[in-house]
Amino acid sequence: MKTSESAAASAYGPFVQRRSEVHPAALTPGYKTSVLRSPHQALISIKHTLTERTGPLFVPQELGAQDNDLILNYAHGGLPVGERIVVHGYVRDEFGQPVRNALVEVWQANASGRYRHKKDQYIGALDPNFGGCGRMLTDENGHYRYRTIKPGPYPWRNRINDWRPSHIHYSLQGDGWAQRLITQMYFEGDTLIPGCPILQGITDEDQVRGLIALEDRANFVELDARCYRFDIVLRGRRQTWFEGA
Repeated sequence: MKTSESAAASAYGPFVQRRSEVHPAALTPGYKTSVLRSPHQALISIKHTLTERTGPLFVPQELGAQDNDLILNYAHGGLPVGERIVVHGYVRDEFGQPVRNALVEVWQANASGRYRHKKDQYIGALDPNFGGCGRMLTDENGHYRYRTIKPGPYPWRNRINDWRPSHIHYSLQGDGWAQRLITQMYFEGDTLIPGCPILQGITDEDQVRGLIALEDRANFVELDARCYRFDIVLRGRRQTWFEGA
């Protein structure tokens, strides 16, 4: 290993090994698409190299001024239709340390439950002023925040009359490639959550609750928007645990 690589390896130690037993099974027949998408052989565990432990590096100059404002970033002479909300939270690793400068990308359906995608043929109306995607970086405390329109639920061809709860898709990239996470956020009080075949693939109730954003009344914007809080945990680097006396 080159000297520069040795220094980087020292500064960026390995991440904690994933615990496959706490993750949902890839094959969940109730979610029919998983039958074709899931692997049918055991995954191979590969030791982290410098590539997985370092980078990527994001800088604020790469993002636009309205990238984290889905209400304005696609508006064309008008504002999108629907309930205005603010979503915020903290991105931390599994040891509780803030993940600074993490890239948080979100995408979603509009208020009628339709995505701005050519293959979405749902009869819900397209909103000419809503693009449905945004991105932001976490600050020094691992905090992120964005404005958007609350997405509507929509039917899907999984079983007869299955409906997806309102949700927002997340893609996160921390300070190492091994921290990559793609997930979905749901909303507190949505009656469609218990019957969702995707969420039923998660057998741990605490993990299901961890995907549900909680109403944050203290941060409502007066006469404007409700607020939800959604905290996210990424893989952490190995560290010595503190043992209290």
